[in-house]
Amino acid sequence: MWGLVDCDNFFCSCERVFRPELTRKPVVVLSNNDGCVVALSREVKKMGIKLGLPYFQLLEQYPDSGITAFSSNYKLYGDMSARVMATIREEVPRLHQYSIDEGFLDLHGMEKEDLKKFGEELAKKVYKWTGIPVTIGIAPTKTLAKVAGRFGKNYSGYNKCCVIGTEEQRIKALKLFDVKDVWGIGRRIARKLNFEGVFSAYDFTQKKRAWVKTRFHVPGERTWLELRGHDVIGVDEMDTKTKQTIVTSRSFPDMITDLEILREHVANYASRCAMKLRRQHTVCGMVTVFVQSNFFREDLPQYSNSGSFIFNTPTSTTPEIVATSLNILEKIFLPGISYKRGGVMVSDISSDHAIQPDLFEYNDILSKKYRTISDAIDEINLKLGSDTVILASQQYSKRDATGKNVKFTHAIKRALLSPDYSTSIDSFLVH
Repeated sequence: MWGLVDCDNFFCSCERVFRPELTRKPVVVLSNNDGCVVALSREVKKMGIKLGLPYFQLLEQYPDSGITAFSSNYKLYGDMSARVMATIREEVPRLHQYSIDEGFLDLHGMEKEDLKKFGEELAKKVYKWTGIPVTIGIAPTKTLAKVAGRFGKNYSGYNKCCVIGTEEQRIKALKLFDVKDVWGIGRRIARKLNFEGVFSAYDFTQKKRAWVKTRFHVPGERTWLELRGHDVIGVDEMDTKTKQTIVTSRSFPDMITDLEILREHVANYASRCAMKLRRQHTVCGMVTVFVQSNFFREDLPQYSNSGSFIFNTPTSTTPEIVATSLNILEKIFLPGISYKRGGVMVSDISSDHAIQPDLFEYNDILSKKYRTISDAIDEINLKLGSDTVILASQQYSKRDATGKNVKFTHAIKRALLSPDYSTSIDSFLVH
């Protein structure tokens, strides 16, 4: 049997842990630059508010709703996720974390236990130890565990744990489950299935295996088998794969006309790309920088452009990728434009264990220097917090009222950011 632990309204729940007065009150979490709603509490969902609603429209359409909004605080969410997963690991043979708020439980060997009671007790423990409410779905396959988890979330009578343990339960659940909500299906494939008269997950399982494989290939066939009770999706297939393209891009809080401020953004984005390359032990052969104006401002001149550079020797070092990105930016920058978005993309990614140096231009001494600098940046930032050490080309140009440096002052708008309660002692007030 497999279990799926899914944190309920995770981002909102993290904010509520340290703000208990917001329990059962409407809460939303916003995207970068406080742009759109990316997380909703159950109370907000009941109001009919949908994900993706721009924050300014939320304020206009629901002025007296009592909704509390937070800027996204991924440092807090990451730490709370680690606490949840650590609590779960103490109770199960194996845990395979699938995302920041989900984890699959390998329950093989526990078939003789009362899994319903086990799931309920585990949910209670996680909430008691971390303050995060979770729902658990248990079934013979990972896809069915996802289905069970959805029922557990939608119906309070399951007491935070739904088990699909018999053939009768499987059929009943699939008949009530919309095919578009099946893990691995998605809306695009669901539209094709609807056209073929398939509307529920049960309808999908009644199709012939050859029919499924012909139209939806191996991934669709595996989903079909999982829904029929065959455990075919391996744990290794759920692990994060090495990314072949890495992009760091954001809309700016305000429109930018100054090249120097734009350079700071691009330097930050390039640094993030380099760090992500090193985390997955890869190097890139090409870097691309792109910028664009605000296409919604028809009263302003419009412009978008991009430029690329191919490295003779693939790299993942921060100094090289940042310097190259800034050189590209200077070539594509057009004065007089109000820029609203920019980004950096690294591609032609390969393993850092088999780098082929350029025969004529490779500088071994300089390359070692760059790698040493990048490794030192990673180590210090890992121990002392992200962006403790940065390049001079990145923003570090302002101090707050106490004299403390304010990092990346133009990079992202987070006016409603909560304190880092779980990782910083400075976040607590002592009276």
